[in-house]
Amino acid sequence: MARVPAWPLVTAAALFVVLANSVIAAEDKYALVTESGIAFADFKGYEGWEVVSVARTDQVLKVIVANPTMIDAYQAGVPGNGKAFPDGSRIAKIMWTRRKGVDSPAAVPGSLKHVDFIARDGRRFAETGGWGYAQFNYDPASARFTPDGTGVACGHACHTAVKAKDYIFTPYEER
Repeated sequence: MARVPAWPLVTAAALFVVLANSVIAAEDKYALVTESGIAFADFKGYEGWEVVSVARTDQVLKVIVANPTMIDAYQAGVPGNGKAFPDGSRIAKIMWTRRKGVDSPAAVPGSLKHVDFIARDGRRFAETGGWGYAQFNYDPASARFTPDGTGVACGHACHTAVKAKDYIFTPYEER
C-alpha cells in the first residue's frame, strides 16, 4: 500500500486557515460602530465610490471618495449653489502612509493608516450641522480596523471652519 505524503494536506489546511482568517477580518470591519453610532457597514462599498479629490501631507496620501447621492449633489452645484447636501450623502477619506516608489520618483501609498467617514443625516446629527463623523484606524500587522473616538470629536470641531460650505472641505474637482 502506497503512502500519501502529508504535506499536501498540511498545506491545504494552512491555506484554509489563512483564507478563513482573511474573510473573518474583512467581515469584522462591518460589525464596527463608533461611539457616535456610525457603523462601518453604513459605508459598505466605499472602495468603489467615485473619487472627489486627492491630497497629501508630509506624512500621508489621501483619497476622498463619495457615494452616488453626494456625487449627484456635487454635480448639481452643492454647496456652491447655496444648497446643502441631502440626507444620505456619504464621503470617505482613505489615508495611507507615504513611501518612495520603487520604480517612480513620486511618493506612493505605503500601509493603510485609517479611513474617515462622514454621513449626512439632519435629524440624527442635528447638533453637528447634520453631519456625523467617524474614524477607523487600521493596524497592518493584524489587518484589522478599530473605531477611534477622537475622530468623532475632531470631525465637527475641524469642519466648523467650512460651515458656509455645508461643513465639507473638499470640493468636487474638475475632470
